[in-house]
Amino acid sequence: MRVERIPVGPFEENAYLVVDETSGRAVLVDPGEEGDRLVRAVRDAGATLDAIWVTHPHVDHVGGIAAVKRAADVPVYAHPDGREMYAAAAEHGRLFGLHVEQPPPADRPLAEGDTLTVGALGFRVIETPGHAPGHVVIHGHGVAFVGDCLFAGSVGRTDLPGCDAAALARSLARIAALGDDVVVYPGHGPATTIGTERRDNPFLNGSVRLIEAR
Repeated sequence: MRVERIPVGPFEENAYLVVDETSGRAVLVDPGEEGDRLVRAVRDAGATLDAIWVTHPHVDHVGGIAAVKRAADVPVYAHPDGREMYAAAAEHGRLFGLHVEQPPPADRPLAEGDTLTVGALGFRVIETPGHAPGHVVIHGHGVAFVGDCLFAGSVGRTDLPGCDAAALARSLARIAALGDDVVVYPGHGPATTIGTERRDNPFLNGSVRLIEAR
């Protein structure tokens, strides 16, 4: 398995290209901007794109979907609880002074326990609300794409519309239980591991109350 982190857009959101190197099949996780650039990354990897997986519907995670879909008409997977926010992506972009192309509706729903496949690789969907409605983590093969639940040294904001600090705390407990060796691929910033965050992250080790997270 190959995972390529591709920071995109003014928020430097991490889009991820995940390739099953045996079959050459690939998916994009959270193509938040610069869709044409992400399509080139797939081509440069010598891969064939099969799908788009969305961890949550915030505008910086979905703004590149329309451009990707134009180049490769692949299905978009997203949790239905985030449908309303997803449908308002262009409007939310304007609130930040950004022109965001409205993504087309998701094609297939995600739910707790679903298995997502790319080539011979399989990943499990874990529902992790709190930072955003319809937030999920995609876990398998020793890695977890955690969206904006968990970052190196921090956690997702709880002061935005649709946030729920108590729900995020429960979601973080589920993520922490995945195992110390699991590599965490967050929506912003560098990769880390569950073990590192359990030891050093003040929001996971109890040094700081989650409700203070920003």
